[in-house]
Amino acid sequence: MTFRLAFASNAMKRYSLDDAIDLVADAGYQGMEILLDIPHAFPPNVKDDDVKRWREKLDARGLAVSNCNSFMLYGIEGCHRPSWCERDPERRKLRVEHTRDCLHLAAKLGAPTISTEPGGPIDEGVTREQAADWFEEGIRSVLPDAAEAGVRLCIEPEPDLLIEKAGQYEEFMQRFAGDELAEKWLGLNFDVGHFYCVGEDPAANAARFKGKIHHIQIEDIAADRVHFHLVPGDGAIDFDEFFKQLRQADYDNGWITVELYTFEHKAVEVAQRAREFLLPYVS
Repeated sequence: MTFRLAFASNAMKRYSLDDAIDLVADAGYQGMEILLDIPHAFPPNVKDDDVKRWREKLDARGLAVSNCNSFMLYGIEGCHRPSWCERDPERRKLRVEHTRDCLHLAAKLGAPTISTEPGGPIDEGVTREQAADWFEEGIRSVLPDAAEAGVRLCIEPEPDLLIEKAGQYEEFMQRFAGDELAEKWLGLNFDVGHFYCVGEDPAANAARFKGKIHHIQIEDIAADRVHFHLVPGDGAIDFDEFFKQLRQADYDNGWITVELYTFEHKAVEVAQRAREFLLPYVS
């Protein structure tokens, strides 16, 4: 199986999206994940002319859109907030409406998926069950938009948020068992480093989620498992075993997006180094 490499634009927030497209293409990637937040493509700021220009530029540079990142929300407040499981329903609504807008913008940009946070931080005094109920309610409210847009909404487990581990993701998805809309339009954004950070083996999880992975983000993590994205090859993750298991996991999307937002100050350098390291694994 041949995979396709993309680079996430959230590492290039010091550049406009127009310039980032050129830099990703120059680095030799086949695709690009677009940040649907400031300073790139925050939906309230995007005009039809912007979409047309970006699509034309992507086509001219031979880039496809691997995914759209709707996780971060600095356009309103920050990376994790407002979240799906805020105590205040008006704040939850901000996340819901943002996601709704992101699904339709992603369709215009030609993306097959968007990634979103796994609920969010749990406020003091809020139970996990209550947070999960709010998250489920929000997800259900946007699934018709995912279907209309033709874009799958992918939950991305992350350290210190409602859903961190594989088992927690599976438990949450049981809420949607038998729901045809969810089965088609709700899925998993598999972040390799995030699973390693919470003490799990990314290779084992690739096998565990066989046929259920809809987009992959990749980075390395140090042996201490602290959540800090490193260039693949600079940390402790066993990529030999991960890719061995991934090739048997029926991952038919094919996109593997390098996510190195931790290196804004040298985004071009790390994009090139990551591609050089990963090429033997994906070809």
